[in-house]
Amino acid sequence: MTSRNSSTQLWLITHYHENGSLYDYLQRTALDSESCLALASSIICGLVHLHVEIFGTQGKPAIAHRDLKSRNILVKSNRQCCIADLGLAVMHSQGSDYLDIGNNPRVGTKRYMAPEVLSEQIRTDCFESYKKTDIWAFGLVLWEIARRTAVNGIVEEYRPPFFDVVPSDPSFEDMKKVVCVDQQTPAVPNRLYSDSVLSALARVMKECWYQSPSARLTALRIKKTLRKLSRSLEKPKQDC
Repeated sequence: MTSRNSSTQLWLITHYHENGSLYDYLQRTALDSESCLALASSIICGLVHLHVEIFGTQGKPAIAHRDLKSRNILVKSNRQCCIADLGLAVMHSQGSDYLDIGNNPRVGTKRYMAPEVLSEQIRTDCFESYKKTDIWAFGLVLWEIARRTAVNGIVEEYRPPFFDVVPSDPSFEDMKKVVCVDQQTPAVPNRLYSDSVLSALARVMKECWYQSPSARLTALRIKKTLRKLSRSLEKPKQDC
């Protein structure tokens, strides 16, 4: 809180991350499979932290982001990711069983909306429902990162999810047709399957994209899978 010309100003001071958003970073940076896995792991660690309620004096409610996308993820100077822009987030506390959601079920960025949001079938009274929409979006972000990862010297240009089937600024109806009616998911490049890390990430992606929310992985399950993958990369180095 500061005072200028005898009027009070409220300032919000945050960290500055010069790499900008993951969206910006992927435009200009081609990755290798190790850095791809590191980015994905740091995002899912952030999502687990949001989704889990922490009890005690330093505690926090469980939070679902509801607008997870590469533009809302910042890349720190050490290449770790940081989830930003919690303007649409919902909070849930077990003790009071209070759910703060606002009144618009059609929130978020249309391109990243889960099928149940587009079809307006989401259970708005259930906190778990919102966590599952974050998982759908995480799968799309993972796809964006994996496409920018080189395998045998080949890497795709950056493209947003569903770039090949919807306009650059898709409408709610555009997305609803592709995701709910046609039940399409982004095409996973075949070259990813020739790399052990990227083929494992491709599997995770697909398990984030089930039409049925309850069939999708949890953030914690993904975190454990990626941690195991990271450990399998570390072992050969120790043997050298």
